[in-house]
Amino acid sequence: MSEMDYEIDPEDVKARRESGAKFTLLDVREPWEFETARIEGAVLIPMNQIPLRARQELDANEHIVVLCHHGVRSMNVTFWMRQNGFERVQSMAGGIDAWSRCVDAGVPKY
Repeated sequence: MSEMDYEIDPEDVKARRESGAKFTLLDVREPWEFETARIEGAVLIPMNQIPLRARQELDANEHIVVLCHHGVRSMNVTFWMRQNGFERVQSMAGGIDAWSRCVDAGVPKY
């Protein structure tokens, strides 16, 4: 099996959701950002809490898609998780901002 890309496009995340593929959508933004705009079903663990909570709350064998506002924090979290035993982690390119622009205009931009 080839190694998974570090990034996944929002449209691919939408297609995976619609196909019923099993994966965790991990939102690493701050709680106020999550309250402002969120994707239904996403799990919130703010970036600064990932080192403390990832192993307790997430399955290292499961596919995890990480998102933030624009994709910078989620890529940092993806790198950290990959270095810490989570092999099937990807960052959603462009974050929730891209999701709002390309997939679901009902998700507020901020």
